Amino acid sequence: MSQTFSRARRHFFAQAGAGLMAWAAMPGLARAMEGMGDMPKTPPRQASANFHPDVELDLICQQATQTILPGQPTRVLKYTGKLLKGPAGTLSELPDSYLGPLLRFETGQKIRINLRNRLHGPTITHWHGLHVPAEMDGHPLYEIAAGETYVYEFEMRNRAGMNLYHPHTHNLTGKHVYQGLAGAILVNDSEERRLGLPDGEYEIPIVIQDRLFDGQNQLVYASHMHDRMMGFYGDRILVNGRPDFQLDADARAYRFRVLNGSTARIYKLAWDDASPVTVIGCDGGLLETPIDKAYVMLAPGERIDVWADFSGRKVGTRLSMRSRSFSGVLPGMGERMMGGMHGSALPVGGDYPIFQVRIVRPAGDSPALPHKLSTIKRYRPTDTANPRQPVPIGISEGPMRMVLNDRPYAFNDIQPGERIQVDTLQTLEIFHAHGGMRGMGRHGMGGNMGMMMAMAHPIHLHGQQFQILERDTAGVSADYASVKDGFIDSGWKDTVLVMPGERIKMIKPFQDFKGLFMYHCHNLEHEDMGMMRDFLVE
Repeated sequence: MSQTFSRARRHFFAQAGAGLMAWAAMPGLARAMEGMGDMPKTPPRQASANFHPDVELDLICQQATQTILPGQPTRVLKYTGKLLKGPAGTLSELPDSYLGPLLRFETGQKIRINLRNRLHGPTITHWHGLHVPAEMDGHPLYEIAAGETYVYEFEMRNRAGMNLYHPHTHNLTGKHVYQGLAGAILVNDSEERRLGLPDGEYEIPIVIQDRLFDGQNQLVYASHMHDRMMGFYGDRILVNGRPDFQLDADARAYRFRVLNGSTARIYKLAWDDASPVTVIGCDGGLLETPIDKAYVMLAPGERIDVWADFSGRKVGTRLSMRSRSFSGVLPGMGERMMGGMHGSALPVGGDYPIFQVRIVRPAGDSPALPHKLSTIKRYRPTDTANPRQPVPIGISEGPMRMVLNDRPYAFNDIQPGERIQVDTLQTLEIFHAHGGMRGMGRHGMGGNMGMMMAMAHPIHLHGQQFQILERDTAGVSADYASVKDGFIDSGWKDTVLVMPGERIKMIKPFQDFKGLFMYHCHNLEHEDMGMMRDFLVE
């Protein structure tokens, strides 16, 4: 049986490789298959006279240079900020980084952000994880041209947590994020503040990205079709925009706010001395209680909040956070291709360091890890409007297409299952459709061929965050064992890693706001290929 499958697999991959080369040579066909139809031009949103912000800032997108590696500076795209009104700590820069400023907000604040485009082309910014009106969410529909300004006005409705901001520009998201346009958002509230968690110099943002540089220290991005099909992988890890990141720490407790800011790379985070990774929060804020994990899987767009206690460690001790070995996130074809590509120095699923901690000072008092962190209202399927008919999100993969629900992205292409009644809770299910919603679709491969192309996808849903009900692993392969204990599913989420053969059921609120809210793969190369759709909340 395995011999027959192997022959079929080789034949399929040979055909797939030919298909990729043919697609790359036919840009007109590629655009059509990406399904990225033209969007109407909307005037940039202006400030409202009746909106009185507690916080106002300018956020500027512009070209810049940054010294990242020794020698020649690197050309980047960068967010810079200017605080016009609000607390002094609202905006802070990461040292020696191309990343945008760290934005810190409070639940309940009224916020105005003036996005000023000083790039040579269009842009728009999405507030990943925030619960905001559709017009403030950064849909590509609202992209602005060079020289224009878009004014965001919203009330912070999120609980405490780490979120992010990045462009969501039509067919340019991956490229712009890769070139530097990204930043982190920290929201604080009274529930979190009562815990006395490490803060100030003991609260450390950790933004993990992989990048590839040429001989002149310039960024290299996806230039081949296989870079887009498999996702683009660099050969160097940067943390907070810096290589070989090291934290000189006290022998006490720290809080690491960790974000996977890569366009495609998935990490399996673990301490090199086998200490447990103590997780106190995920995408949507604090968990109810801390969780100890041997490792944590972190896909693009996901966040974890880590309690890192170095109490009792001797001065001079070194500790590394690594990405440990795992398998099964790429199809066999992709794993073989990546083995011979420029990213082979950091193979997908390989074992390599992320950053290092060096204990340089003894410490006196250190806060204790709280046993109880927060209260989360748990939803049940019977609370939803559709407990027996989940809204489907079908992942379809092929040598020439990456789509959801068997349709490439196109503006104003809302299907019946994508129309959601406002102020409802909905059950959703994400699954691998393999060439169609169930089996062979009109554009799909179907059956075994679909399985051969199956890969892991981080699926991100705009709007309110969701709760994961269950992971059905009946269809997964043996590779799943290398990742299965690393998922954090007990808190609020907005991005979830879906492994090949896995089916994930969740509950998502669609409250407060009507309009278009996107859902898509947060492998940004896949998103730019059209692996995204819109929900219309009405």
